[in-house]
Order: sequence, then C-alpha cells, then structure tokens
Amino acid sequence: MEAAITLTALMAEEQKRNISSIIGDYSKRLLGFIRKRVANEADAEDILQDVFYQLAGNTQPIEQLTAWLFRVARNRIVDVKRKHKPELLDDIYSSTDEDDMLGWTEILTDLDNNPETTYLRTIFWETLNAALDELPAEQKQVFVQNELEGIPFKEIAEQTGATVNTLLSRKRYAVLHLRERLQVLRNELLNY
Repeated sequence: MEAAITLTALMAEEQKRNISSIIGDYSKRLLGFIRKRVANEADAEDILQDVFYQLAGNTQPIEQLTAWLFRVARNRIVDVKRKHKPELLDDIYSSTDEDDMLGWTEILTDLDNNPETTYLRTIFWETLNAALDELPAEQKQVFVQNELEGIPFKEIAEQTGATVNTLLSRKRYAVLHLRERLQVLRNELLNY
C-alpha cells in the first residue's frame, strides 16, 4: 500500500514539474498573443492564468500542446469579450480629460440656456443625427431604440427577430462610428 502512495506522489511531483516547465516555456508567447486581443493587462494576465489552470486540471492526453494552449486562450478571450457590457451613449460624449472644458455631458445637461450652450447643443444634435444617417439601417435602428428611446435589447430582439448578441454587436459598431464623428466635432470646436 505504501508503494502505491509513493508512486502516486512521484507521479504528482512529475506532473507539477511538467506543468512548471510548460508555463516557463509558453508564458511569454501566450501572454503576447492574449495582449493583442484584449483591452487591458489585467484581463490578459487573468486569461493566461485561466489557460494554465485549465492545463493543470486537464485529465485527457494532449497531442498538440501548443495548439491546445492557444485554442484555450482564444476561447477564454472570446468568453471575456462576451461578458463585457455594451458601450453606452455616455461613453460617446463623456469627457475623458478632467481638465477639458468641453465635455458633451456638461453641455447636454446644462440647464443654463445661454446662447453659447444652446448653439453647442444644436451642433451636437445635428452632428449626431448626420452621423446616425451614415450608419446602416440595422445599426441606426438598434442604437436609436435602445439608447435614445430606452427600449431594452430583449424587447428589440422580439420585435426584429434578431438575437440579443446581434443587437449588441450592431449597437457597438454604431457607438464606435458615432464616437469617431463626435470626436471630429470636438476637435474642431477646440481647434485641435
């Protein structure tokens, strides 16, 4: 009985050495691969850790280790991207520079109806409407319904027959386009 326990302990120790060796050999390459595909360093490190955790818990033989590691990493990247929340209209017109005097949020929510604020608000909505008209119809529709009319994605999905993930994707492309167009306006107003 003692021989069986010793053999099991030796096998476990050998497996630890193998996993440590694999981690040493593949960490840099995998982390570089992951970094190119995620938004921040913390997500990249978490995904790398998940890949090696899955390797350590794997009980099936792995024929092509490199391909297996990169496939697991790619799957984890997709999982992480699916869990991220969709971008909101506030992401489009919120100011990222705290010292910036021209934040869209402040202009749109300012109750002071002085001529300058009214003018800027008018230019913003004209630019937003023009940018919305540049979008494909499906992207424009989901953006307007969800962001401007406040209709939940689930309800839009029932109306259109599209999946919620498809609607999220359409809205994301719309937000990216609108952000770019409003950034151009912002730069023009600030004379960049």
